[in-house]
Order: sequence, then structure tokens, then C-alpha cells
Amino acid sequence: MGSALISGTDPHWERLSLWHDTVDTGWTPRPALSGDVDADVAIVGAGFTGLWTAYYLAEADPSLKIVVLEAETAGYGASGRNGGWCSALFPASAGTLAEMADRDGAIAQHRAMRETVDEVIRVAAAEGIDADIAKGGTITLARSRAQLRRARAEVAHAREWDRGEDDVRLLDRTEATALLRGSRTVGATYTPDCAAIHPARLVRGLADVVERRGVTIHERSPVRAIRPGRAHTANGDVRAATVIRATEGYTPSLSGQSRVVVPVYSLIIATEPLPASTWEEIGLARRETFTDHRHLIVYGQRTADDRLVFGGRGAPYHFGSRIRPEFDRDEKVFARLYATLTDLFPVLAGTRVSHAWGGALGIPRDWCASVGLDRTTGLGWAGGYVGDGVSTTNLAGRTLRDLVLGRDTELTTLPWVGHRSPAWEREPFRWLGINAGLRVMTIADAEESLTRLPSLAAKLVSPLLG
Repeated sequence: MGSALISGTDPHWERLSLWHDTVDTGWTPRPALSGDVDADVAIVGAGFTGLWTAYYLAEADPSLKIVVLEAETAGYGASGRNGGWCSALFPASAGTLAEMADRDGAIAQHRAMRETVDEVIRVAAAEGIDADIAKGGTITLARSRAQLRRARAEVAHAREWDRGEDDVRLLDRTEATALLRGSRTVGATYTPDCAAIHPARLVRGLADVVERRGVTIHERSPVRAIRPGRAHTANGDVRAATVIRATEGYTPSLSGQSRVVVPVYSLIIATEPLPASTWEEIGLARRETFTDHRHLIVYGQRTADDRLVFGGRGAPYHFGSRIRPEFDRDEKVFARLYATLTDLFPVLAGTRVSHAWGGALGIPRDWCASVGLDRTTGLGWAGGYVGDGVSTTNLAGRTLRDLVLGRDTELTTLPWVGHRSPAWEREPFRWLGINAGLRVMTIADAEESLTRLPSLAAKLVSPLLG
């Protein structure tokens, strides 16, 4: 979730998103690294992964000298630009996790994710971080027979993994529309395990907290390479026994890491604050996060100041895993998001969009996030969250704490610990495959919108999309 690799972009960080525009703190960069520095732990990337790791390490052992390196400012990347869901979602399925470990391990991973949502809320309250948090859960609408079939299958699958009504349940049309009145709703699934947050307030607050705990953050200090015992920048190196890579979608720009994850863009729009009468027609009284059971992911939330934030996938993957500021905006995708939003909630037709933005998230080849530490080299990592990183980064930070300190805990035995995803294909094959898969997902949703039946096109979707 950190952006420790890209520099020279727009210095007006408040323009990056609604979240960046509405934080309470300023954006003046912390001092850059100047010369070589020795530390116990060097962390590359000042997003959620890097900052949670620094937080828990500093809490556990205040004597540690911890240095965090960031190319821009803390929260510049996905940590400050996401849709604001702190959820129990994990990108890999229970079946995949069970294959990596066993059934009990897969169940433990999900339990840990559920507990992590509350841990994020706990720390924010304990440290006085006002991140506009509201734990209203997530409602996932079914708006066609095909989507309702997937909703029922999701609940049935959850029961196979010992997940009860308190975890996820099926709602009929009346129950669903009592929470969220989306058009053509025929049912929904609901889970309590999600909180709507203001992500930039959380990540900026966390940066301030770790500094108060003695952690040094160097901003405007892009890392060029990581190797055992060293994080290398143009203006000096941080020498440390442990070096943690926490760069998520920006990882391909790091020397030797071009095929670890691919950066795929997700774009978001935000409305102006909506009147109470509009919210009475929409719902989300407890600020539930929401989506539906379509193939190509969309996501939304009601903000603390009564805006509707709505985002989705569908922006193209850029050849060579390129990340550029101009990719944050795609007017065609923004227009499709607005059309989807007003189709969901016709009452919003004509509503003004106040902010539109985007950013890169990291996807590993097998769509399975991982965390680990190679004790022979001292190199650690966490990432590959596939857009589910707001909470998963916290679990990663606590796990890296235990790994760095040599603790054997319940966290260090979870299936994702030490997992190594295969490398992505070389270009042009990954560009062709990823964009073909995105196109098929779009076609599948259009097909189901017309027929209300399960899509034939979806069966052809590229394995590159999971």
C-alpha cells in the first residue's frame, strides 16, 4: 500500500482524491533521507502495511530503531485513495487456503480477518485517530436471478466452512430493501464484518502515531532497490538487519520485482453531500458499505458528511505494469461509474460529482495475498491484497511484528504466511490476458443485465482474473 518507488509526481497531494482533500493535517513532506543511516528495521513504503508494521514493532519493543522510507508522502498510494472498506474479505478462497494448509487453517485465516476489523477500530480509538469509522457491515445486493443464484451459493459455501448467520446471511427482498433500496433488488447477502472509514485520515493519523513512538519516516525518498541488509535510494541507504517490502501496487518499479504483482487501476467517484430526503430514499442508515453480485466489482459507502462514494474495476491494465499520474483519471470509466450509480439509485440522476480519482492496487498471479520473512536474508514482505488491504494490512503488520521478533504465534501459522505466488507472465502476454479478462467480465455483466440469467461469457473468463 506504500508508494516508496515513484517520485516526481504532482506535489499537490490534496488533489489526489476526496480523502486527500478532506484530511485535517497538512501535506508538507517530512525530511527526505540524506546520507546513509543504520537501523534495526527498514520499512519500504509508508502506506498501511508499512505503518502498521512500524506501529506494532515500536509498541512491542520501543528500543528498536525503525526507519520508514516513502517516495511521496504517507498515504499517497492505495492506502489514502481506496473505497474506505475495512472488511474481513481476503482475496483467496477458503478452498485455496485449505490447499495451502488445511481446513482448520483456512477457518483460522477467516477468523483472524474478522478480528482484524475490530482491531483497526480499537487502535484508532486508543490512539485518538478520528477516521470517521462506522461499523455497519456490508450489504451485497442481488439484482437479477443470476445474481440471486450467486448470493445463495455464497451463503451455502459459507456454511460449508462453519460460517453461521452471525457471519453472513441471505436476505429476501423486503429485508434487503430495508437496508438499501437499490433498483431491481430481489435479495441480498449481509455480513456485519465491515466498517466504513475515511482511509486518508486513518493512514495520516497512523503516521503521526508511529512518529510519536520514535519511528523515523523519510518522505520524498524513493527506494530503487532492496537487498539483504540494505534499502537503497539515490540519496543514501538505510542499513538494517531486517528490510520489509511494503510497496503493494508499486512493487514492479523496484529492481528485480517487475513480475511479483501487477498494478491494476480501480477508479472512484464521490457525490456532493446529499440531503436527508435523498438518503431516506437510498437507505444506508448505519453507513453500511455496499456492492452487488455482478462479476466486475463495484463498491460504495456513505461518508460521514453524507456523500456517496462509489468505485469499481474496469480501467485497463497498462503495458509493462506502468504507473503514471495520468492513469488515475479515465473519463470513460468515470462516466460508466456514474451511469452504474444512477442505475442503482435513480434518485441520484443529475447529482453533481465533486471528486473523481483512481489508483493502482496490487494483484499477485494466484490472487493470494501473502506475508513473510526470510530469516536467512532478513528480507520481509507483505502485499498482493487485490483491493482488500485496509484490514489485511493490519493483520500483516501484526504478523510481521511476530516474525521479526522471532515469536511463534497463532498469526505466524496462518496459511498466507510464507506463501510465494508464482511470477506473472512476461509481456505482452500479461497485458493481453488481463485486459481480455476484464473485457469478458464487462460483457458477462451486460449479458446478465439483459437476460437476467447466468452469463455464458463468464464461463470464458481468463484464469488471469482468478
